[in-house]
Amino acid sequence: MSSIILSILAIYVFIVMGYLAKMSFKEQIDDKTITLLNVYFLQVFLTFWGLLLHPVDITLLYAPSIYLLIVLIALIFSALFAAKLFREKKEYSIAMVAAIIGNTGNLGIPLNIAIFGEASIPYTTVVNLVNVFVVYTLGVYFYSRGSFDAKTSLFNIVKLPILWAAILAIYLSANHYEPSKEIMKMLMMGAYASMTMQLFLFGIYLYGTKIKELNKQLIAWVMFFKFLLLPSLAFFILSYTELDKMIKGVVFVELMMPLAVANVNLASLYECKPKVVTALVFLSSLLFLGVIFIGIDILQHL
Repeated sequence: MSSIILSILAIYVFIVMGYLAKMSFKEQIDDKTITLLNVYFLQVFLTFWGLLLHPVDITLLYAPSIYLLIVLIALIFSALFAAKLFREKKEYSIAMVAAIIGNTGNLGIPLNIAIFGEASIPYTTVVNLVNVFVVYTLGVYFYSRGSFDAKTSLFNIVKLPILWAAILAIYLSANHYEPSKEIMKMLMMGAYASMTMQLFLFGIYLYGTKIKELNKQLIAWVMFFKFLLLPSLAFFILSYTELDKMIKGVVFVELMMPLAVANVNLASLYECKPKVVTALVFLSSLLFLGVIFIGIDILQHL
């Protein structure tokens, strides 16, 4: 249990540093500039490094396929109710997509290693790969729809370099491309810079965010979606799926991950209430500290 707690708490160091930086320097820190640098430049390195780190094996794709199926079913459920609950355009966008963008990489991978060991790495890697596409297709579209029309939102998906970087990296990996140590070191430098900057940005937006002023209905909806609907749906589907117990566990744990900081990046990029999204990410991270231990108990019944 100590390794699980340390895996969760370690990333909060950079969040606190971002918070303290904004508190100290106020308007001297430009939130949007940091977002643009991260999304359009550094995350390209993160994408390449993450996808070339382990070879893509077609035989591993069953687990992420189930992950994607569960996400899409949950999204359909959300579409049936979110429009009736949230009339304000940006709140509707947040309600639709925030909960399905979980922290499957920075937190999900080390947490699964802590629970299942290094044998889980190939499965967490491909599940995280699917999540990358969820973030930069569905995530971009819905956060963009908070401020733009459908046509512009679809164009915003296409113009992001991360999506094309992911496609190229998958192609190279599938064709057994093995980058040199020097290239991997360069990609790793950019990847870690991107992850650190994401956490910093989260801390920056956290400063001045007042949770008590948020729409309580939106908070309740996103937390219900994240920690009740998704896990329940996952448990039901996985219970009727003939897969190795560890693979079921990996999919279940990844779906339970708290909201990813990528939500803040996209909300900031498309001006879709980034402080509201920051508060939701923060709340989900706090709740996760208790929910994960319930989830670990549930794993015994899969």
